[in-house]
Amino acid sequence: MSDQDLRTAPAGTSHVDAGDAGYRKSLKTRHVNMIAIGGAIGTGLFLGAGGRLASAGPSLAIAYAVCGFFSFMVVRALGELVLHRPSSGSFVSYSREFMGEKGAFVAGWMHFLNWSTTGIVDITAIALYIHYWKMFTSIPQWVLALIALAVVVTINLISVRIFGELEFWFSIVKVGALVAFMCVGIVLVVTGHKVGAQDAGPMMMFDHGGVFPKGVLPMLVVVQGVVFAYASTELVGVAAGETENPEKVMPKAINSIVWRILVFYVGSVLLLTMLLPWSAYKEGESPFVTVLGKLGVPAAGGVMNLIVLTAALSSLNSGLYSTGRILRSLGAAGSAPRFTMAMSRSQVPYGGILLTTAICVLGVGLNAWVPKDAFEIVLNFAAIGILGTWAMIMIAHLLFVRRSREGTLRRPSYRLPGSPVTEIVTLVFLASVLVLMWFDRDGEGHNTVLAVPVIIAALVAGWFCARGRIAAVRASRAGAAAEE
Repeated sequence: MSDQDLRTAPAGTSHVDAGDAGYRKSLKTRHVNMIAIGGAIGTGLFLGAGGRLASAGPSLAIAYAVCGFFSFMVVRALGELVLHRPSSGSFVSYSREFMGEKGAFVAGWMHFLNWSTTGIVDITAIALYIHYWKMFTSIPQWVLALIALAVVVTINLISVRIFGELEFWFSIVKVGALVAFMCVGIVLVVTGHKVGAQDAGPMMMFDHGGVFPKGVLPMLVVVQGVVFAYASTELVGVAAGETENPEKVMPKAINSIVWRILVFYVGSVLLLTMLLPWSAYKEGESPFVTVLGKLGVPAAGGVMNLIVLTAALSSLNSGLYSTGRILRSLGAAGSAPRFTMAMSRSQVPYGGILLTTAICVLGVGLNAWVPKDAFEIVLNFAAIGILGTWAMIMIAHLLFVRRSREGTLRRPSYRLPGSPVTEIVTLVFLASVLVLMWFDRDGEGHNTVLAVPVIIAALVAGWFCARGRIAAVRASRAGAAAEE
């Protein structure tokens, strides 16, 4: 489809996203359901939980529960917007509808910041996982990261159906592995079996300093990392634009996120603290691998490491998918470079995917320069992107509700409960996470907040650079509408 076709597709209906033109409805119900599951299980749990447990102890479960609640509120708000109007531009498209092009510009580029840096987190995690096996330890971390990136980018460029199939099976592996681990862990806890030198049991949680072994502050500090763990939950909204019957599929997929958060995050962290003392876990190693290693079954640890490697590949795959669609929505409005609108014959927006890949290549350089610190550095920048993206979703939903009260549109029956209080409380929570990052002077959080003015300046400069193209696209659409 030509650029002219894209510009004229929504003539006379400004709320329709020009970037939605050209996609096929290739994602089936099973794909969307598993994408929703995969979005709730990723690198933040499989790798990040080890370092978080070492910092906060059993109180990490509380942090997961609180952040999980607000994560669900965000995705529930997004779900209502999706049922209002499914769009591959997702929250960028809704920000445009209710906040104008400036809102869409901020939402889109904050999402890009989120997922381009998350891509670096993922390739770093992949390299760390592969280093678990001794045969690969001699290969530099950056080389492994580059190979992983090349493989996933190639897969993502083939077609959306291949992406959906890959995510379906990635999610099957992740869910199956977690369920299997939790079943084994529950048996170990119930029977009081030894894990290493310790007897597993509920009292393990309290015998090593209690739920807050280092006080409440460490739990508050790790919230920034826990927010990252839930970053992928909003991807289900992006998938809606390429889904058959989103009105039926989306509510079920979104509602199921609640029990996934309770079982897979809160439940698994509680179980981990009953199997080993919190101090047995460490940064850079999956806590699940730590437990299986302590059981004296090295092969089991290797298998689990392979599974968490799959989770990181899944996250990278999803990030490339979403940024390609979001950047195309921005490009169609003039808010992103023209090449981000490029679409392959198989309806894959490869321009945006390749732009995200370019940023991830810079992450490969980070792995070569500071391999030990790469994960934490980019994790905090990803958290800034997540906070910005989630805030824009809630603001768009607030304005959507206000518009419905004015009688200019009708809310769907699937709604965010407690609106508008829910949105305001969630926005306060997101702001509090930023404050907590500021007080994380021993980690990268403080330095990340110092970078926020730079990010704001970049957004302002980017807007002034793009507003000429935005005006030109708008004029072109107005001319096309007049001709019709």
